[in-house]
Amino acid sequence: MKKSLVALAALAVAGVASAQSSVTLFGVVDASISGYSSTSRDLNPTVFPNAFGIPVYLNQGSVKVSRRELANSGYNSSRIGFRGTEDLGGGLAASFWLEAPISNDDGQQGIATFARRSTVSLSGGFGEVRLGRDYTPTFWNDTVFDPFGTNGVGSNLINTANNSFGNFLTPAASTAPFTNVGNSNYVRASNTIGYFLPPNLGGFYGQVQYGFSEKTKYDNGTFTPNVANNSRAGRYVGGRFGYANGPLDVAVAYGSSTIGDQFYVGTTTKVNTLNLGASYDFGPVKLFGEVSRAKNKVDYEVTPLFTGGRADVDLTGYLLGVTVPVGAGLIRASYSRVKYDFNEVQLPFEPAVADPKASKLALGYVHNLSKRTALYATVARVSNKNGAALTVGGPGFVTGAFTPKNSTGYDFGIRHAF
Repeated sequence: MKKSLVALAALAVAGVASAQSSVTLFGVVDASISGYSSTSRDLNPTVFPNAFGIPVYLNQGSVKVSRRELANSGYNSSRIGFRGTEDLGGGLAASFWLEAPISNDDGQQGIATFARRSTVSLSGGFGEVRLGRDYTPTFWNDTVFDPFGTNGVGSNLINTANNSFGNFLTPAASTAPFTNVGNSNYVRASNTIGYFLPPNLGGFYGQVQYGFSEKTKYDNGTFTPNVANNSRAGRYVGGRFGYANGPLDVAVAYGSSTIGDQFYVGTTTKVNTLNLGASYDFGPVKLFGEVSRAKNKVDYEVTPLFTGGRADVDLTGYLLGVTVPVGAGLIRASYSRVKYDFNEVQLPFEPAVADPKASKLALGYVHNLSKRTALYATVARVSNKNGAALTVGGPGFVTGAFTPKNSTGYDFGIRHAF
């Protein structure tokens, strides 16, 4: 009889424990037939030096590279993940989130890393404290206020340009063995501590985040190894604050990523990003917008006497977008534009160097077969000027004697979420 009572008590305790916690398996499988083409042109004129018509230089015209493939993540990023929450009582909860990227088109990448997100957190009336690898505050504005969610050929140029603008200098700041974890702090940052405001602030929301560089420091600096990007690179600090109420959502974000350093030279290279995004849902149409400014700068302990050091490089851009619900479908469109400014000193009698810039137009349609399954189609075109070389994806431009010009692409696919 006692054994039966003990067994019943154990079952009751187990039932209470299971009721207080939950674990969810979730994911997205997204596949598309995608095509990309990029055209470069030789802008140098043919030169005929004499009456015989023998050219010193013969213009080579244009060259186009293209590729068609079965791709993934054209509408939503393919992924698989596990998340769970335990109710600790008194309004406290402990949570975890482990999310891995997958390449369902060829099956080569499965749960090799939890590179998309790997966090553990404690939340309550005070908000949430979150530890691990997570999205950066500045990236949220790029993706939330993009009708294409920074996915596929329709992804905005602010996202495309910033992806390479803030890469860690070589040798890489991160020692992560997988490239999808350690190449930059633009989309996500590793080794972070984040704080999120509670959700009951009348529509106001916000977060701050700090990412450790995890570099070894020496109390006698002369013992520091003479290796580039060995002292401070990898560090991230940022924050995002906004207001969402009814049809309006607006947010501003700032982040600073240390992408390189030279201890004995006395330099630290950072990329500082500031952006502002907003959306307004009128019902028949929803409008999106974002402005962004990123600065790649070198801080000197001792400023070079004659040159003054390397000039800052600025990357500015804006995005305008719209979505229109049509029955079970959604029409999406966006226009984005970016410009690089190298802040070079203009020498007397030298021709002005035009700033590289690019613009992009994207148009798409999503047809929802159910809440979890959708068909989609997207087409996009990028126009480059003055040496900019941004693409919609796929192969890069042929360079050398050629100047990058246009890039076009399409995605036709299916997305299933579970």
